Amino acid sequence: MKVESLIFDMDGTLWDSAANVARSWSEVLGRQDDIDMEITEADIKGVMGMPMDAIAEKLFGYLSKARQEEVMDACGSYENDYLRKHGGELYPQVEETLAALSKSHRLFIVSNCQSGYIEAFLEYYGFAKYFVDILCWGDTKKSKGESIRILMEKNGVEDAAYVGDIQGDCDSARYAGIKFIHAAYGFGKVDDKDAEIKSFDELLKVVE
Repeated sequence: MKVESLIFDMDGTLWDSAANVARSWSEVLGRQDDIDMEITEADIKGVMGMPMDAIAEKLFGYLSKARQEEVMDACGSYENDYLRKHGGELYPQVEETLAALSKSHRLFIVSNCQSGYIEAFLEYYGFAKYFVDILCWGDTKKSKGESIRILMEKNGVEDAAYVGDIQGDCDSARYAGIKFIHAAYGFGKVDDKDAEIKSFDELLKVVE
């Protein structure tokens, strides 16, 4: 598959941060008088890939919209700080593969996360040098497909593939009019794909 640029999802594609996200959220929720729950790793994996407002509704739907937003802001802010210090579980061969890909492709990240999450990932691993630009739901408050389009227009990207692990990633790539590579080692299955990788380093063969 010949493409000029590669745009990456985060969770289930580059890393698995669910365990540390759950730990950080549980610390925040433990300080809330109106919330009596502990967030588990399974809870986080069950909502990864969803926009932050949808996550708030699913996990804290019994709270008012204003309170949901307040809680999510607190969780997201602390989560960013926590991941900046502790990181997550990086998938095998990610750095070596990114280093090789960055020599022949422009690399980007688009995620449904809060602002600061991608930056925490890049800072912890020192990966900013591999990526041209990043964009997230927290920056645009738009769907992932729309965010992909915004990033592409900003950077003059015309020929790209999105690398992600769930059906929503595939749908977003199709919305943006680009190819989709399924990270089959991640969190989900997809109905449609242009290529599939069972480990991150297989990208090198797919796009060579």
